[in-house]
Amino acid sequence: MNLHDLILSRRSIRNFTEKPVEPEKINKMLEAAMYAPSARNYQPWHFVVIQKRLHLDRLSDIHPYAGMLETATAAILVCADKNLESNDSYNAQNAAAATQNILLSAHEDGIGSCWLGVYPREERMKNIADYIKLPEHVLPVTLIALGYPAEEKEQPERFLPDRIHYERW
Repeated sequence: MNLHDLILSRRSIRNFTEKPVEPEKINKMLEAAMYAPSARNYQPWHFVVIQKRLHLDRLSDIHPYAGMLETATAAILVCADKNLESNDSYNAQNAAAATQNILLSAHEDGIGSCWLGVYPREERMKNIADYIKLPEHVLPVTLIALGYPAEEKEQPERFLPDRIHYERW
């Protein structure tokens, strides 16, 4: 599949089979994440890979919209190191770029994924940081549920020409 088709066909998956995601596929996703662009090229990211059922289930309780973690076989918490980049707005953008690369890499390998927002929700950030035992200078930004899809989703039409403006509004 070419890159354009990969981008258009990726969907958020919320139901997964019991088949675990292979370590080499997770490493490939993390490599893709670390090749994302970042503000000033600081690359301030850290990644926490979560695979134990106990932790996935607990995170599904902590995050109000993370019910899909109950069937996911892995998750990646994308974090930003405030010692490497002090600007939280840049950290959010950097982590978002890394997150998108993870989603696309997962999809290319037949792994379903779902992006869960953590930042800037203070309660989510605190509860996840406490549970994962993040150092104080590490900001949890996104959480990605991963697993082999137990559902298929159609590709909706999302191209909206009326949202495109040239030169000026």
